[in-house]
Amino acid sequence: MAQDNWNVNQNPWPIRPTREMEEMRRRFEEDIVRPAMHAVWARIPEEIKGWSPAVDVFERGDNLEIRVDLAGVKQEDVDVSVSNDTLHIKGERKPEAGVKDQEYSRNEISYGNFYRSIPLPANIDIKNIAATYEDGILSIKLQRAAGAKAKKVNVEFKKPKE
Repeated sequence: MAQDNWNVNQNPWPIRPTREMEEMRRRFEEDIVRPAMHAVWARIPEEIKGWSPAVDVFERGDNLEIRVDLAGVKQEDVDVSVSNDTLHIKGERKPEAGVKDQEYSRNEISYGNFYRSIPLPANIDIKNIAATYEDGILSIKLQRAAGAKAKKVNVEFKKPKE
């Protein structure tokens, strides 16, 4: 039985798109995809169009703690609020003054408006919130509402009947 010699570098699809196919792809993108994406983008609220900072949410004792990574953001450019059992964090990280776009060889840090919303448990006292900002980390501490502390339940384990 003869074995075909197959070259790994050989293009398995010898057909290349014609100009007409490329033109159809371009027109589809311009006439359908871009207007659809623009319509979707226009419906997104302005406050959530920017970037989203990383957050850690954890419980420590009777407190819920939230840490938000806001390196390079000035304290006066951060707004924290609570409404409808949701914590809202928004603000802006401004780019370094004097650096032009064409001067970047790499630009990975997100700039502009940011927004995060974090749903809060129902047993949180939203009237008692403490927030600190240090070394680019926003720390927010919330307490459980009075009387909403977890109760220990003793579970009796019975041996299965044989």
